[in-house]
Amino acid sequence: VQLVESGGGLVQAGGSLRLSCAASGRTFSSYTMGWFRQAPGKEREFVAAINWSGSSTYYADSVKGRFIISRDNAKNTVYLQMNSLKPEDTAVYYCAASLSTYGDKWEPYYWGQGTQVTVSS
Repeated sequence: VQLVESGGGLVQAGGSLRLSCAASGRTFSSYTMGWFRQAPGKEREFVAAINWSGSSTYYADSVKGRFIISRDNAKNTVYLQMNSLKPEDTAVYYCAASLSTYGDKWEPYYWGQGTQVTVSS
């Protein structure tokens, strides 16, 4: 599966952005989808994940209550709605996909190329 992110950009603190990730292939609904991010000089970190049907979602503590992950299987797309953005949310955001269910040490196999999100103070 190929993943293409979009929707990144520059936003002021307190603002919102919605990232999209379009997936190729006919089996999108089989995949657990997720978002990760990597800030300069830091390791890539988990942000959010969603199961194949959208009935279960998972979030990093740092974004819980501010970010919402969702998916539209008819459009082969997963979204990340980011609200109340903070400067520390600045990073390259990556979409990821895996046939395995979300759990500890979840390691997706497929990755997008990333989209930059910059939050100014």
